[in-house]
This record gives sequence, C-alpha cells and structure tokens, in this order.
Amino acid sequence: MSTSTSKQKTKSSNRKSSSGRIIIAGGGTGGHIFPAIAIANAIKAMDSSVKIIFVGATGKMEMEKVPAAGYQIKGLTISGYDRSSLLKNISLPYKLVKSFFEVKNIFKKFNPTTVIGVGGYSTFPVLRYAQSKKIPTFIHESNSYAGKSNVLLGKKATKIFVACEGMDKFFPSNKIKITGNPVRSVIANSMVTKEESLAFFGLKKENKTVLIVGGSLGARSINNAIHDSIDKLQESGLQLIWQTGKTNADKYRRVAKGRNFIWMGEFINHIEMAYAAADIVISRAGAMAITELCVVGKPSIFVPYPFAAEDHQTANAMVLVEKKAALMVKDSDATEKLADTVIALAKDDLLLNELKMNISLLAITDADRVIAREILAHNP
Repeated sequence: MSTSTSKQKTKSSNRKSSSGRIIIAGGGTGGHIFPAIAIANAIKAMDSSVKIIFVGATGKMEMEKVPAAGYQIKGLTISGYDRSSLLKNISLPYKLVKSFFEVKNIFKKFNPTTVIGVGGYSTFPVLRYAQSKKIPTFIHESNSYAGKSNVLLGKKATKIFVACEGMDKFFPSNKIKITGNPVRSVIANSMVTKEESLAFFGLKKENKTVLIVGGSLGARSINNAIHDSIDKLQESGLQLIWQTGKTNADKYRRVAKGRNFIWMGEFINHIEMAYAAADIVISRAGAMAITELCVVGKPSIFVPYPFAAEDHQTANAMVLVEKKAALMVKDSDATEKLADTVIALAKDDLLLNELKMNISLLAITDADRVIAREILAHNP
C-alpha cells in the first residue's frame, strides 16, 4: 500500500470517527433544558448513530434533568451577572476565563461536528469557541426578545431557530427559520386520562382542578397569592396541584398540610399528569410555558414576570389575551386579584370553553422535528 493511499484512508477514517457528534449547550431553567432534550430526542429518533452530549453550568438544574433524560452532561464553572449584589460579581471574569479552558478540554475529547445553543450561562463560551474553530453552530431562541449573548452569537451562527416573527431585529434575516418552540414528547404525545391523573395526585373527580406552576424555579408572587388565599380557594370548592419551587417551600408546605384538596410539591416530575388533571392553569408567561399550554389546550391565567428583559413576558401574554385565548393578572395585582380571577373563571363554563378552543388553535407540535431535520441536513 502506498504512503499516499494510507494517508487518504487515515483522513477518511478520521472524518468517519468524528461524524455525527453534537454538543447541546445551555440550561438554567426548564424553559431552556426541556426544549434542548426535545431536540436531542428528535435527532436521535432520526439518526440513532449520532452521539450527543450536553454542556451546562455546574450547580444548575440541567446537571440533574439531563442525565435523568438519558444524556451525558459536562458542567462549566460559570454563572451570570448578579444584579442584586455587585460583590457577588467579583469572580465573574475568573469564571468566564476558566469556563473557556473547560470548553476547550471538552471539545478536544469529544471532537464535535455541530454545536447547538439553547440559552443559559453555558451557551456563550461553548458556541463562541465552536465558532472560533469554524464548527457549525445553531441557536434556538425561544423568546420574543433575544438575549444579548444570542444576538452576539447569531452573527456567526449557521442557523437560528425562533418561535415567532419579527426576530430579524435581533438576527440576520437570512439565517432565521421560524419553527416554534419544541415541546417534550411526553407532553405532546401524552395519552394519559384525566381520571388517571387525578388519582395520581390523590384528588377528586367531582371538583375543578387548578394547576399552579411558576416555572421550574417557582414564582414568589404567585405562591404568596395562593398562600394568602388558601381558605377562600377551599371554600370555592376548587382543588389545587401546586408546584412551588424550592424557595420558601417549607412555608407553603405548612399551609398545605392536612388539606386534602391540595397536592403540593417543589417540582412536578410528571408534568403531563398535571396538565391532564387541570381544568385551569395559573402560570408565568415565559415562552415555553405558553408553548406547552397551547399544545395541551388548557384555559390559562398568566401572571407575567415583570423583570424579564423588555418586559417580554407581558408581551407574550398579551398576544394570547388579545386573541381571547387566555386571561392575565399583573404581578403587582396577584395578591389582590389572582384568587378571585381563578374562582370566577371556574364558575364560567362558557369562558372556559372559549379559552380552551382559542389557545388550542395556537399549538405547534412539530418544532423539535423541524429543528432536528435542519441540523442533520447541515451536519458534516
């Protein structure tokens, strides 16, 4: 065998060994993690030979949720800017520099052919390093207002998947593809019945059920409004599935103790059960929360987080309110108005049916597959 032929075979072998190796970077909240897992699952369903690892931030919830979904994850020593305390930000430059060395080591060992960013602290160093190495990068931006890191990364990205129109004010228009937001298959393809779900949470078939979710990390204003109105809600005959998050969970656990009309937990691992059981949902208005509620078609009351960038959660909620597909209570009004709003809605079957019909019309169920096909088409 000639030397040139041997070299050609070696090069061919190297290309083959590195084919279909994808890094998915991001996390911090369920709104980033669960779409990322949905994309990974869709890619694996289309091409089982593709190798996928995740990169997240050490100590964040992705370090638990990603392995639970069956994927390997590597953690970076990185965190975001803390607006509540300047002192806490002293170590940020050190963490950022260290994270780039950690990323370099991950790339050296895994040799990715494609990198996907879904938002969160780890997205920037991973995609920035990939772009410096001319590796194709993809971004999924779930919100109607793009974060600064994604805007910077978008300039050199191969493709940017977005949930809605009008994102050309953040990204190059020729790189944008409107896909909607990926929904976990356990939600999109759920066959669980309401009766099974109510039994799972130990609740009655006769009473209307309210699901309260403040996002994967909880929502203080929503939780406090429920806490302060617990007697009023009990008197109305409603029963609750209440995801509180970890913050002040003991406080909410005490008020729920001994009340058989409440299921309360820090996190709902089987959210498909909670959606199936619910007649009404109280939620923040993050992009992924809205996407899931459209898919499951549940009458919803949104309480937008007021400190989101450019108040985009209020903008998200108003899109549905204007289409008579949801109700909204301002965060500042939650303590005074939230309980009365949900009680009134529970008594109004005509409005419940109208909200259910209109929110269902906004559902997108194939975003994960659309994104997966696009990524595989570009994969070297």
